[in-house]
Amino acid sequence: MNITVVLHEPRDLVNIAAAVRAMANMGLERLTLVDPAEFDPWRITGIAHRTDHIVEAATLAGSLEEALADATCVVGTSARPRTAQRNYRRPRELAPRMLRRARRGRVAIVFGREDRGLSNDALDLCHEVMVIPTAPGYASLNLAQAVLLVAYELLMAGPDAHEALPAGKRSLGAATSAELEEMYQALEAGLDRAAFFRARKPESVMRILRTVFGRTALDAHEARMIRSIGYQVRNRLERAEGSGPRPATEDPPQPSG
Repeated sequence: MNITVVLHEPRDLVNIAAAVRAMANMGLERLTLVDPAEFDPWRITGIAHRTDHIVEAATLAGSLEEALADATCVVGTSARPRTAQRNYRRPRELAPRMLRRARRGRVAIVFGREDRGLSNDALDLCHEVMVIPTAPGYASLNLAQAVLLVAYELLMAGPDAHEALPAGKRSLGAATSAELEEMYQALEAGLDRAAFFRARKPESVMRILRTVFGRTALDAHEARMIRSIGYQVRNRLERAEGSGPRPATEDPPQPSG
């Protein structure tokens, strides 16, 4: 991704490390440090583990002008709007635009020093200024928090935001219509044996259950588990009542794993 995080005059090495970790979490890899108070790659990677690829490739600049010289889009960050009128934007609005601009040239996102942020002179070098929304009365963000929030919005505006969420180790994929029907039949059999329908209409109860489970997008493993509950209720009550052997429709053995 052709986006560079520029830390302008960072004072605390721990904050640098935390910002680097935030970058790694969200897929940003380009870092420029402008006149840092301290820069020790070994200590930074000791705090932010598995970030050697970012720290080793980081560049040091003596001035913000030098750091931004080859950038075609510069976005500054500020905790609050200033007196001067600027092109203020929210991160969610700017993120898609920054990704589009990154296809044509280098985009730089500038973060100010921890104690006072970016000066007006620094903001003058920025084409737009990003203001992260916060609760009233507490606008100041930790440097790494600001980097993480902006990097997160970039991630969510990109293609990786649409990747499938991780599935459980026992997930067998979505339950088929046939598997769901077997589940409902087992539930109905168990409820019937428990005399649940004595004062209720079976079709009304089952319609409610279908509606509820229809909202959950059950996977096959879940559907089989619920089916087993229905069969177990029925079988246990039949054994307790001494009504003979289990019927042939007993739930089959479950696969291991």
